[in-house]
Amino acid sequence: MSLERKSLNFIEQIIEEDLANGMSKDNLRFRFPPEPNGYLHIGHTKAIGISFGLGEYYNAPVNLRFDDTNPAKEEQEYVDAIKKDVAWLGYQWDKELFSSDYFQQLYDWAVLLIKHGKAYVDSQSSEAMAEQKGTPTQPGIDGPFRNRSVAENLDLFERMKAGEFEEGAHILRAKIDMQHVNMLMRDPIMYRILKKDHHRTGNTWCIYPMYDWTHGESDYIEQISHSLCSLEFKPHRELYDWFLDQVIDLNKLRPKQREFARLNLSYTIMSKRKLLKLVEDGVVNGWDDPRMPTISGLRRRGYTPAAIRKFVETVGVARRDNIIDVSLLEFCIREDLNKTAHRVMAVLNPVKVVITNYPKDKVEWFETENNQEDESAGFRKIPFTRELFIEKTDFKEEAGNKFFRLKLGGEVRLKSAYIIKAESVVKDSNGEVVEIHCTYSEDTARRVKGTLHWVSTAHAVKAEVREYDRLFYDEAPDSHEDKDFMDFINPNSLKIIEAFVEPSLQEAKPGERFQFQRLGYFNVDDDSTQEQLIFNKTVGLRDSWAKQKPKQEQPVKQNNNQNQQKSQRKAIDIIQQLGKKYTNLPEAKQLKVKSEILELAKNVSYEELEPLFNTAVKKVGTRIAVALVLGVLLENGQTKNDEVNAFLEKAINDKNELLVAEARAL
Repeated sequence: MSLERKSLNFIEQIIEEDLANGMSKDNLRFRFPPEPNGYLHIGHTKAIGISFGLGEYYNAPVNLRFDDTNPAKEEQEYVDAIKKDVAWLGYQWDKELFSSDYFQQLYDWAVLLIKHGKAYVDSQSSEAMAEQKGTPTQPGIDGPFRNRSVAENLDLFERMKAGEFEEGAHILRAKIDMQHVNMLMRDPIMYRILKKDHHRTGNTWCIYPMYDWTHGESDYIEQISHSLCSLEFKPHRELYDWFLDQVIDLNKLRPKQREFARLNLSYTIMSKRKLLKLVEDGVVNGWDDPRMPTISGLRRRGYTPAAIRKFVETVGVARRDNIIDVSLLEFCIREDLNKTAHRVMAVLNPVKVVITNYPKDKVEWFETENNQEDESAGFRKIPFTRELFIEKTDFKEEAGNKFFRLKLGGEVRLKSAYIIKAESVVKDSNGEVVEIHCTYSEDTARRVKGTLHWVSTAHAVKAEVREYDRLFYDEAPDSHEDKDFMDFINPNSLKIIEAFVEPSLQEAKPGERFQFQRLGYFNVDDDSTQEQLIFNKTVGLRDSWAKQKPKQEQPVKQNNNQNQQKSQRKAIDIIQQLGKKYTNLPEAKQLKVKSEILELAKNVSYEELEPLFNTAVKKVGTRIAVALVLGVLLENGQTKNDEVNAFLEKAINDKNELLVAEARAL
């Protein structure tokens, strides 16, 4: 959370009201309470960001408390992973605590409830209890053991603790109201028998407290001022407060539970149970597989803490659940890496270029910038020789005027090197082009439209590149009643490529991030060695998913004149319309519109854009849209001319910070 906030969210308003009503700022204390039964995922970053962000804002302590009450699913591995993830995101906790630290206190309080007639041991089957509980529209009925004597309940509960009974023989229930409107208040379970070793307490206990009983009491023990949780716990608040009422000391601070909307992401699963199934079924290669939405998976894929925190901050704190488009997360990492990642050259789908008029044994070392967005990034040397690799898709034997790459008889500039002209090709027996014979010109001052990346064949370093796509091809894979979420697995979510990279990458270390020029952002995988370089694709330079969506996902609309008219409109016209209201949009919508403009820009020619360079100064949104489109054209080979430079100079001197930032980036 940023310390410079545009307005208070509703949770901050609650805290401010409490402070205004007499709560001391010294009493503020928050917590992040994960259950160590899996790895943290992107959905948890919102809860982490809210609690730790409030801690930073109010200079208040934040506990990291593990709600470890289920030994059947919890492991030390998950504890260690959670700590690593929270620390990697840049947050520091005050105390590391465990609900298991409070097992004795929770047991003592449970005994107290039995003595006061507010808890009892039930010995029925789970099926019988379920029948008695009723439905949301029908009240429950009392079970046969509800009125056991205090003495019998104390005896049975003590014997449960001593291990005399098998799992499922007895449970301890709170005695509240079986006719209560809120089904969670119909004598909820407090303890069950589980004869399994706990990752911290071993076999000391064979009865374990339920979450609802543990959570609020743990907050109370730790004197948490505001217990913040996601919306699915809102119905639990009444039970949270009822349990506190049984143990509260009026001289101590009483925790206050408040709920916020979960972070749901499109094309993503947010259930740890379902993520575990992906791991156990071998769909992915562990919890840190770069296709997983886990924090460890995102880290391995090349995401940065800054990008994830920016994403959470942009999404904001809401009262209602909604689904955030995953493209917003991808946009945030692009924005971050654009500023920080060194630009390098790599060829993923190579075809050989032979420069026939260049000396065979000559090697030149050209200087090129590491990152034009960062003046302090410096420069490096890259080798140039007679034979090079370029991307196959950067060459066509014949192409139209809008193809700004290499074609027979056409010229392009090689990044930081010479201008070359394609003269002829060599093909294999299948008619595939295997070599492009070119000539070069030392007159690099000439203007040509296309600029290509390349790698010298003599110096190229072989590398394995893992190209990742979304793990699911359905926007909400676990929302279908008639289908299993596994039915929507994308079979093409991983593609392994043998690529060639420039020699400067030979010393690249795991975790380092780069922009492969014109291709996307990549980072060095944990499995990488000097002998075997491995790169993971973090994200492309542009969001291309819209064009990749399976046809069955696109809604079919017939006889809709409005949609037909829209589809016939030119991309530049739609961009102008999007730009008009750009500066009036909230940040999250600005990012979404920006992503749309960048996608549409692929279908805009320079000739269509140039007239908009003279857009009126007051139409800032349109000028921002023009800058965005210009960036795409420049990236695809368009060169800067007098008109482009004049537009950029005027934009850089504007008063609007958004426009200035986009212009400076170009």
